[in-house]
Amino acid sequence: MKIKELTSLVTQKAGMAVNQSMIAEILGVTRQTISNRIKTDSELTVSELMKIEERFHINLIGTSDNNSVLIDYYQDVFASCGDGNIVFSDDKTQVSVSKLFINNYSSKKKYSLINASGNSMSPFINSGDKLLIEHKAGNEQVTDDKIYVFCYKNEFFVKRLSKNIDELIVKSDNEDYRPRVIKDEDLNSVNIIGEVVGIIRTV
Repeated sequence: MKIKELTSLVTQKAGMAVNQSMIAEILGVTRQTISNRIKTDSELTVSELMKIEERFHINLIGTSDNNSVLIDYYQDVFASCGDGNIVFSDDKTQVSVSKLFINNYSSKKKYSLINASGNSMSPFINSGDKLLIEHKAGNEQVTDDKIYVFCYKNEFFVKRLSKNIDELIVKSDNEDYRPRVIKDEDLNSVNIIGEVVGIIRTV
């Protein structure tokens, strides 16, 4: 969940106006820090959400059926925010996740949870984050500059994608990584798994 969404939701649930200065005070950071996190579209961590819950005596993370959804968690699947990771296992368990973590949640869509590894998408995605993936059907188009999990030549990646007529541009948020272009016959080796629609950061 992002800070702008949080202030609106807490205002609604707590029945009082909540601003960014109040959020900064509760989290023990400066107002400038909050402003910077809004600019970078930073996700709140679970521990930060718990602090907000405790302060306002409200439920944000949610454990009831109304607030959460069971989704498949592939705990041994690591999508690389770097040079690619080979997936050795597809064993899965079901975990309960608050719908608040999933952007534009819909009961008609399929979601799963995997792990992120590497630093090429930092600061938006950090190594160790859990990524909520909205699965995409094969005929759905890539939306420019959205973040996707995809398989390319038997390795999994997490990158921003842009699509031209006959090529796919693969970009990292970390400027140390140069954009790559996949084109021609190599496009046949790309399998879009889904779009990243939420991040769970536990530290």
